[in-house]
Amino acid sequence: MAVKVRRKDADNIIKALEAGVVPTRGIEHLLVGRRNEVEEVIRILESVSEGNSDLRIWVGDFGSGKSFMLQTIQNLAQQKNFVSSTVDLTPNRRLYASDGSAVALYKEIMNNLVTKTAQSGNVLNTIIEEWLMTVFQKVGADKGISQADMMDPKYAADVENTILDITTSFKSVGLSYELGQALIKYYHGLINNQRQLTVQAIRWLRGDIRTVTESKKELGINQIIKDDNWYDALKTMAELFLDIGYSGFVVNFDEAVNLYKLANGISRERNYERVLNIYNECKSDVARGLFVNFGATRKTVYDQRRGMASYGALQGRLGLEESLDSEYINTDRTALALKPLTNEEIYTLLANLLNVYQVNYGIEIDFPEAEIIRYMEAQLNRPGAAEFLTPRAVIKDFMEILAITRQNPGVKASEALESKFGELSAPVEKDEDDHDDIIEVI
Repeated sequence: MAVKVRRKDADNIIKALEAGVVPTRGIEHLLVGRRNEVEEVIRILESVSEGNSDLRIWVGDFGSGKSFMLQTIQNLAQQKNFVSSTVDLTPNRRLYASDGSAVALYKEIMNNLVTKTAQSGNVLNTIIEEWLMTVFQKVGADKGISQADMMDPKYAADVENTILDITTSFKSVGLSYELGQALIKYYHGLINNQRQLTVQAIRWLRGDIRTVTESKKELGINQIIKDDNWYDALKTMAELFLDIGYSGFVVNFDEAVNLYKLANGISRERNYERVLNIYNECKSDVARGLFVNFGATRKTVYDQRRGMASYGALQGRLGLEESLDSEYINTDRTALALKPLTNEEIYTLLANLLNVYQVNYGIEIDFPEAEIIRYMEAQLNRPGAAEFLTPRAVIKDFMEILAITRQNPGVKASEALESKFGELSAPVEKDEDDHDDIIEVI
């Protein structure tokens, strides 16, 4: 019996897959074969919600499911009241840089923030105002006045002192005082109806203010978020989210292969040094309420010449590459392999996809179980399939066959399969450098 799928979720799934990206809604309908990984993520989220921190690196070849896994983590985080953000590492958005590329990564993280109730646009504004309401409650309780009355400027000194008391008590002290100053400016803009002041405060919090001169002029703050302190800002934000009442902060870095592809050896090393720094602080709970994930290829992690393993201090923390291929389950590892789906799991995935496709287009496609199995056999019998065939490739071809049967009512699934079998006989080859695919699907 097919699982019921909401039309809105089906629309998001099919549109995303047709466009070559990972769906942001309804992803659970395509989640098969990852039970152990999901259970591990849930365990980590529960630990992080208690103020701890952690880090995982999801390892697999192109199309193996890294982006899908990161989106699954984000969806689980939203369900459990985390603030989360997923970003792609690119040549212009890196963990370490001196040309603005690191702060550009921080800005992208802030731009991509989502929560359970706010998933698009101005999320940071919403979060900050939620936090100010908690401050108003605290001060109001101390003063014996209502929260609404706290908008009166005569209580400004009490609110300011409370804001600074909270932010300067954060475990991450790098930018906590400056963060408090920016929040005070936002508060003043809010109670005095000075929109320009709230805009400038949010710009500072997003890392949009590029010079100390501008920061001093607009906000009176003597520091800005920049390449060498963006991670301090990230840790401080995680503590702010905890203080509001969120469970923590989940940050996903996809396309870590772009660190591996950096041509300059010194730049690669500095970026891997930053990975080590994040690893150490998340594993020792120096950071609070922060869960960091990377999506990376095997070469990105284990290549002794250019990968993370080329940085000596990081190499020992990643474990041995050979252990990724172990038949035994061990989700305690920091670097976790996304193993290929079994034949049964691939069948379940395709059957679920057929169901979602039919819901989205409001049609019934005559695609018997035998034809799904026939399609799988055609895929799995291709030379190289056992080693290199990925869920992405299986889904891409299946979507094409579904499109043919939908748009050509007289064509049966068996006929569409026949037309495709000739193309599927070609060997499956490993896409070493991801030349053909910029964004991963499933």
